[in-house]
Amino acid sequence: MNYTGKALSVALLPTGTAHLIFDLQGSSVNKFDQQTLRELQEAVVALQSAEITGLIISSAKSSFIVGADITEFSAMFEKGEQQILDWLLEANKIFSDIEDLPVPSVTAINGVALGGGMELALATDYRVASENAVLGFPEVKLGILPGFGGTVRMPRLIGADNANQWISSGSHIKAAQAFAEGALDCIVDQEILIDAAEKIIDQCRQGKLDYREVRNRKTSPLTLAPIELNVAFETAKGMVAAKAGPNYPAPITAVQAMQEAATLDRAGALRIEHQSFIKLATSETAANLIQMFLNDQFLAGKVKQQLAKAKPIISAAVLGAGIMGGGIAYQSALKGTPILMKDIAQEGIDLGMAEAKKLLDRQVDRGRIDGNKMFSILSSIRPTLSYDGIDKVDIVVEAVVENLNIKKSVLSELESLVSEDTIIATNTSTISVDDLATALKRPENFCGMHFFNPVPVMPLVEVIRGAQSSEETIATTVAYAKKMGKIPIVVNNCPGFLVNRILFPYFGAFSRLIHDGADFKQIDKAMERFGWPMGPAYLLDVVGLDTAFHCQDVMAAGFERMSLDFDSAIDKLYAQKNFGQKTGSGFYLYAPDKSGKLKKLINSEMDKVLLSVQSETREFDDQEIVERMMIALCLETARCLEDGIVETAIEADMGLVLGLGYPAFRGGALRYMDSIGLSQFCDIADKYADLGAIYRVTDKMRSMATGNEKYYA
Repeated sequence: MNYTGKALSVALLPTGTAHLIFDLQGSSVNKFDQQTLRELQEAVVALQSAEITGLIISSAKSSFIVGADITEFSAMFEKGEQQILDWLLEANKIFSDIEDLPVPSVTAINGVALGGGMELALATDYRVASENAVLGFPEVKLGILPGFGGTVRMPRLIGADNANQWISSGSHIKAAQAFAEGALDCIVDQEILIDAAEKIIDQCRQGKLDYREVRNRKTSPLTLAPIELNVAFETAKGMVAAKAGPNYPAPITAVQAMQEAATLDRAGALRIEHQSFIKLATSETAANLIQMFLNDQFLAGKVKQQLAKAKPIISAAVLGAGIMGGGIAYQSALKGTPILMKDIAQEGIDLGMAEAKKLLDRQVDRGRIDGNKMFSILSSIRPTLSYDGIDKVDIVVEAVVENLNIKKSVLSELESLVSEDTIIATNTSTISVDDLATALKRPENFCGMHFFNPVPVMPLVEVIRGAQSSEETIATTVAYAKKMGKIPIVVNNCPGFLVNRILFPYFGAFSRLIHDGADFKQIDKAMERFGWPMGPAYLLDVVGLDTAFHCQDVMAAGFERMSLDFDSAIDKLYAQKNFGQKTGSGFYLYAPDKSGKLKKLINSEMDKVLLSVQSETREFDDQEIVERMMIALCLETARCLEDGIVETAIEADMGLVLGLGYPAFRGGALRYMDSIGLSQFCDIADKYADLGAIYRVTDKMRSMATGNEKYYA
């Protein structure tokens, strides 16, 4: 038999085995879109009536199948439960029909088999893979669970314990682990994948392998005794719930679905999977996490456009060592760009190199690199007290002290020493790029490159476009950030740029809540329950209250609405030189635990600080705290979009998620407003308008609310 479509084809091999090959036209990867599912259904119908001795499924692309087409199924989720169920029933009938073919079947996996791709592989009797194969179920990271039989077949194939881990973690599993745990039947060189699959079919024909026994195991209840089932799933639920937390229900729902289906046959187990899938797919959390995935793709597309305009970066330099400079040097060297690290003091050099070595030691301890690789990376960081060699680098990141005059002096001197086409990027967090550019003769080669601390951990880099920055300068800086393993977002110049401009109204709202009598510990707990990784007081201690104090002045000078008309708790702590974690005391006290990690403790001295800034104390409910904190942040995010600091709502929201740890399950500040409804959001904000300008809705937003518009149309 033969079948040819736009997504796949089927041909008969000389042995009588049918070979189904996925090769989606017009795409670099195979995925389960409507076209592919329709053609697979047609091909399976043809296979059911054909005289074949076996079935091999493979891919003509560099990977097998990356999963379902998210753009298609996310749109379908909005159409309601029945539409989702119809889709699941249709897809699962195809997969079950493959599993029920009267001949043995094998999937040959090259590269990636994720989500629906892995579920298709499970529907066949056997699986062979190349050494570079990566398998897994990433669905929980989108707020859903496998819907094409993954929760049904996986525990019956590799056992409940392993299946719980595979599916609830959403991890990518390498071929060696998959083979050890029974998800793969053999690993071979990619060149002989199809030969290996044919040998398995031949062994089935000869009776050396019993494919019917494998199939029976996948379609029957789990064979564990009731007490064993209970231990396996109850233990997993406790661990999964603790790791995922209350705001991400998909991992625990997946384990519960496998537990409920454990005593059922395939048909009953699939019904449980469908019910669980629909429950998650129609949730706000899934909608937001799917949008996060699409946002990632959008940013990647914008970066790709910039890469085409960038010039190569062969070597780099960073001015100013210490923790920040050492982190930048480490990240550059780790990702393959040698870097010169210059400071004016040996103490700074020593601190920067110690930071880089500490980070590399951590990589060795985790088994990501060996000693030789560590030495090679460390050797590509050249510490220096002089400017020797600075004329040969392609880009210089200036990371000296956050002071306008000092930075201008350093930048002017630096420009006279580098080549005429060297890009200079400032790592300022708040100072205007245009103000700094006045010190330069070639401002077209200058822009901002704002890293977030700690550099190795925080994924975002803001690339700040100055009024005179050239397109090549911006593109090349974006390319360097991408090469360093970061996610760059291009923003236009203003005080605080994007993330810090949005952050300081949030801090302002926090200070005013304390001024009005709130307990900062309650504020922290309320915001952490909202989903933030840490509350504002804890965040200020981590950022550094000295840094926050100075940045507050810069932001207030740039935006009158951000000035405070009272002495804040931040002001008092700064005056006492209690800067947070760096001094061991801030809103909280900090002391190292047995592992050396700083532990947060209650600071009894804060009672005196609060007495000095509060005229009274009063009870606040968590809802008012969340409203006052989030309205200030959301309104400033909207202003950034209206002012053209970023081009799109996606970039504004992703800046917050990547740079501040905004809770991804809420989708970003603008998407959060969409979920509330702009009209209702404006009504809530109006309740607090008398607290100051940071609470006043913009005319544009009010107009959008009147027209029932959304930021994510």
